[in-house]
Amino acid sequence: MPHAYSRAEKAHQDSYDEGTRLQKLLAQAGFGSRRKCEQIITEGRVEVDGELVTELGTRVDPNSQQIRVDGSRIKLDNRLVTLALNKPKKVLSTMDDPKGRYTLSDIIGDKYEHIFHMGRLDYETEGLILMTNDGELSQHVMHPRYQVQKTYIATLDGRIGGNICRRLITQGVNLDDGLIRLDHCAIIDSSRDSTIVKVVLHSGKNRIVRRIFGAIGFPVRRLVRTQIGPIKLGDLKSGSYRVLSQTEVRSLSKEVGL
Repeated sequence: MPHAYSRAEKAHQDSYDEGTRLQKLLAQAGFGSRRKCEQIITEGRVEVDGELVTELGTRVDPNSQQIRVDGSRIKLDNRLVTLALNKPKKVLSTMDDPKGRYTLSDIIGDKYEHIFHMGRLDYETEGLILMTNDGELSQHVMHPRYQVQKTYIATLDGRIGGNICRRLITQGVNLDDGLIRLDHCAIIDSSRDSTIVKVVLHSGKNRIVRRIFGAIGFPVRRLVRTQIGPIKLGDLKSGSYRVLSQTEVRSLSKEVGL
């Protein structure tokens, strides 16, 4: 493959001791061993400030230059953090409450500066909330343009059949604020008076899952969000949180066009 001689390379040829080797930064960002990262560079998969870089000696300044691998940006600012939090019931999806009720900040404490939640869960709903101090990522995740899918496990009051799930996908249901369809609906388990369903949708409207099933006569007894885009709740315990890996942040960023 012919070598594209970029401005990024030229800028560092005369000041070899400045900046950090590109392959080292890629390794720090979780792309594998130094040798693996060197291969990624020579394969022509890395851009610095919009220009292709294939020279292994290239040094870059992660604080002032934008680096992309396979078109997706990588973040090297150690001040930026993204968390996955498992919200229990009766916790407000806010950082502060004048009435003194339990909030997200009571779970994460004051370890991270300027961190905020990306979206909300209502007071009675449990499960995955993403939090970050990366403003750009937050705006993209919450913007309706990117239609990030959310997955829920809902326990319904009453027994429903597969025909209702199919109708919610194909026809949807009319709510006060318009027609809404599910992307996916599957029955996991049922008894004489209840049904557990897996629901996937990209709408971020307030209390949307509860309103959908309430509108067709099957109130939600319990609701847990288990996934947002590529990020899964997994075995994260209720009332706890974890820091997303670089790989997870990259996959989420790619999902929302970053």
